[in-house]
Amino acid sequence: MRRVWQWLIVASLAGTSCDRPHASVADFATERERMVKEQLVMRGINGERVLAVMNKVPREQFVPESLRAASYTDQPLPIGYDQTISQPYIVAFMTEQLRPEPQDRVLEIGTGSGYQAAILAELVAEVYSIEIIEPLAKTAESTLQRLGYKNVHVKVGDGYKGWPEHAPFDSIIVTCAPDHVPHPLIEQLKEGGRMIIPVGPFGDQDLYLLEKKNGQLERRAVSPVRFVPMTGEAAKRQVNGDQ
Repeated sequence: MRRVWQWLIVASLAGTSCDRPHASVADFATERERMVKEQLVMRGINGERVLAVMNKVPREQFVPESLRAASYTDQPLPIGYDQTISQPYIVAFMTEQLRPEPQDRVLEIGTGSGYQAAILAELVAEVYSIEIIEPLAKTAESTLQRLGYKNVHVKVGDGYKGWPEHAPFDSIIVTCAPDHVPHPLIEQLKEGGRMIIPVGPFGDQDLYLLEKKNGQLERRAVSPVRFVPMTGEAAKRQVNGDQ
C-alpha cells in the first residue's frame, strides 16, 4: 500500500514544476516564502518562531535531487526505503504543538530525511534523533552536518526504546505510527513535557498531543494523519498484542 501511495506521489509530479530547469537558490527562497504564506499561515500556523524557521530551513536540501523542484509543494515526498518527508504543514503543525523553547532538549523518533530535526534545531538547545534505517540515518546526519547543525545528535536504533541515556526530554516528537504509545517514551518524557505522536494502523491514524502532569498523561487527538508505521519493537508488540 505504501509503495502504491508513494508511486502516486511521484506520478502526480509529472508535468508539473518538476519539468522546469533546476531552480536557483533565489527561486527556492521565493517558493519557501510562498509556502509559509499559503500552506501555513492560511491554515492557522501563527507562531512567529515556527514560521520564521520554516521560512529559513532549505527543505530542498532534504529531498532527493530528482524531486527538488517539488520541495515546497503541499504534499509528502518519497525519500527511499518506503519512507517520506512529511508535507510542510504537518512539520510546522507538529512543531508548533510542542511549544519549543530555546533551552529545551527534544527527542525525535524517525529522523527520515533530517528536515524535522533541522527545524527543531533552530528552535531548541539540543535535538536527539533516532532512525531505524541506517542508510537514512547516515544521509540525514551528513546533510545536517553539511548545513551546520551541530546541536542535532543522530543515532541508528529502534525508536520504540527511546534514548534513555539522555532522558528526560522536554518534549518528544514521533514521525512514524505505532498502534499504541510506547511506554519507554512516556518514561523518558519530563514532568510537564509534551509529546506529539501519530497512533493507529496505516490509513486510520490520529495525531495525539500528550502532556505529562503529576506523572500522568493527558491525551488529546488533534488531527487525522497518515504516517508510515513504526517498525522494530513496535511491530513485534503489535503482532503479539503486547503493549
